[in-house]
Amino acid sequence: MSADYRKIWENCLKMIKDNVNPNAYEAFFKPIKPVKLEGNVLTIQVRSMGIYEWLESKFINILKKTIKSELGPDGRLEYQVLVDQPYNDAPYMVKFPASNNYKTANNPVPMPLNLNGSNKEIPNPFIIPGLKKLKINSQLNKEYSFENFVEGECNRLARSAGWAIAENPGKTAFNPFYLHSKTGMGKTHLSQAIGLEIKNLWPETTVSYVDAERFMHQFVDATQNKSQTDFINFYQMIDVLIIDDIHFLAGREKTQDVFFHIFNHLHQNRKQLILTSDRPPVELKGIEERLISRFKWGLATDLQMPDVETRKEILRSKSYKDGIEMPEEIVDYLAKNISNNIRELEGARISLMAQASLNKKEITLDLAKQMIDKFVINTSKEISIEYIQKVVCEYFNLSLETLNSKTRKREIVQARQLVMYFAKEHTKSSLALIGMHCGNKDHATVLHAVRTVNNLVETDKQFRGYYKDLEKRIKIK
Repeated sequence: MSADYRKIWENCLKMIKDNVNPNAYEAFFKPIKPVKLEGNVLTIQVRSMGIYEWLESKFINILKKTIKSELGPDGRLEYQVLVDQPYNDAPYMVKFPASNNYKTANNPVPMPLNLNGSNKEIPNPFIIPGLKKLKINSQLNKEYSFENFVEGECNRLARSAGWAIAENPGKTAFNPFYLHSKTGMGKTHLSQAIGLEIKNLWPETTVSYVDAERFMHQFVDATQNKSQTDFINFYQMIDVLIIDDIHFLAGREKTQDVFFHIFNHLHQNRKQLILTSDRPPVELKGIEERLISRFKWGLATDLQMPDVETRKEILRSKSYKDGIEMPEEIVDYLAKNISNNIRELEGARISLMAQASLNKKEITLDLAKQMIDKFVINTSKEISIEYIQKVVCEYFNLSLETLNSKTRKREIVQARQLVMYFAKEHTKSSLALIGMHCGNKDHATVLHAVRTVNNLVETDKQFRGYYKDLEKRIKIK
């Protein structure tokens, strides 16, 4: 058949668009790329296994009808699925035939637990809950709802997938659901919105939100109190587990090991896992490869900075919720001048309202300009370990390979110690992760570097000069 495969898929999309929810169309069908047509087989490319499975489980009938409408009764569809690889920039493609026989797996038999406790309600998370349904505080913020989450091109796929998860937690192809973006883009909001909606639709569902740092501290406390089994049993009884900033587990081998077993148990029992991070799975460092591969079992998607129109809508929405009518020219000015992240946009809005309220002034464009000039200058930008390494390497005219090499040359060792010191001061990274970025050093080496820098700043005039110069350069970001 000599027909243009692009035109055929375009015709299919027109029919699909008339028969599916607009959000589903934008999130799942619009990003699909037609690849080729061989005989009566049309090949399309999708971005992940999660998307492939979702199309096959939810939309196979409409896909089958449109393909047969365009290619005849023998028309068939095949997929090219992009699959990321750990530590490799280039994804590879896997070929899958379409089928209208796709079914989600049957629920496996739950793994039994030896529970000898009573049926009383659980006062804290590390007492074995017995046979009674676990009741806990989900740690969800009611402000972080879908109602308060403004949708745009920057987050449409993630929001649509999140809503699908809320309607059927643990039973979609989006398990785990892995959200990633730089700070302030709404990862925490969206992950908690899913949890809140699940609690709304499925009140008996046990939902737990915890950031990775807290999870790590809980595990340390459980280890010290010799209650690791209780810790594991608690998390294995969660129906929906939301872990924020999973990258903070980097370098924490024992915590990763226990999380690996919790993850496996929950996933095997069709419980929902939602994870957030500041980077995609393929870029995680200090996380075991077996975990990274599992993070990519479901859907990994990012949140981008909203465009100007979406930023305007965010400002209008938040102002309306606060009962304040913000002039459109000020909304326009803020949206165009605050473009780093949503958190800064909200901070600027609150600062402007505070200025007007405390000084008993009207919210005018002049006031907005005065406040924004100061706000933009004073707002601290996100500083990463990679950025600190770049600044130090440029300052001492070193390559990154030399900086992280095993050489014991005094000037290189001191440069590396400065990187460790500033990384501890200016980032939220764990000591283990800092050491891993600096030539695979351990946390004790990082602590030693911090002490050494403090001592040299007090006793070595030349080193103190290096320190002050670098401090200024890093803060300029």
